Amino acid sequence: MSEKGSSAFLVFLAEDDPGDANLVKTAFQEGGYSCQIEHAWDGAELMLMLKSALDSGARLPDLLVLDINMPRKNGIEVLSEVKADAALRDIPVVMLTTSEADRDVAKAYQTGASGYVSKPVDVDSLFNLIKGIEDYWFGTMRRPR
Repeated sequence: MSEKGSSAFLVFLAEDDPGDANLVKTAFQEGGYSCQIEHAWDGAELMLMLKSALDSGARLPDLLVLDINMPRKNGIEVLSEVKADAALRDIPVVMLTTSEADRDVAKAYQTGASGYVSKPVDVDSLFNLIKGIEDYWFGTMRRPR
């Protein structure tokens, strides 16, 4: 696993809104950790990226960041597939979504989410939120190698 200041952390982001995707990618890139962001426009594309990494022996991501409401395959469906796959289930998954519905929060945690955060409406708050995610997952938490 990467350490602050060394090789980049790999983050797979699934986000169908172009504006939100660009803001989240920029926030990760401007954060305190070196992050390589791989972006998928929906859950189906993200699952293809994960399967491709598995099939080729490529590096798996250090973190998945999923929107809930996406076309083709939503974030909860992706989360369920990831947690059902022995090769993927240890990857932390943070739900980053506009939904503040209690049922969505409960479903995400019941399905195995590592965290659930609501997207703030202003850019500064979003950047602070992403900094908190980076600090927690890349600075504080330790994962198996």
